Amino acid sequence: MILLITCVAKAQDCAERLKEATNEPVIVCTTLHEAVWQLKEKEFSAVVFDLLLLDAQPDESETVLKHLGSAVPVYLNFAITGTARAAREVRWALQRRKREVLAAKNEAQQTLHHELNDTLTALLLSCQMALQVPELPAQAETKMQAVEALAMEVSAKLGAI
Repeated sequence: MILLITCVAKAQDCAERLKEATNEPVIVCTTLHEAVWQLKEKEFSAVVFDLLLLDAQPDESETVLKHLGSAVPVYLNFAITGTARAAREVRWALQRRKREVLAAKNEAQQTLHHELNDTLTALLLSCQMALQVPELPAQAETKMQAVEALAMEVSAKLGAI
């Protein structure tokens, strides 16, 4: 869902153009106060700001920015920006956001993968060292072998990722 914050006369036309370009519903707010309320109530993928409205109410602008959440902000001057250009800017911003989220997800997965591999290596070494202890009780040896087998299984699954 996209939030469009502007008080220009062509706001509904712009909302329709944004909906067509992104296949996402668009909510239009004519005041920053109304935008804050919408941001508190719903999750948005993008928030389109009319720069003229932001300049007119700088204190309220800060409040809106605090409530953006994961929405990508798009700043446009509707006095000089047409609806086609606005739609392109929003579509580009959403594509950029999608790429950034995917890159962050991949990086998080790789970091977790490396951390788990390090932990599993330490666990396997500890198991092997414990199994070499002389006169290890049979029950302890059985438990350590079970832990080692589970660690090997997890290690194999991580290797497949």
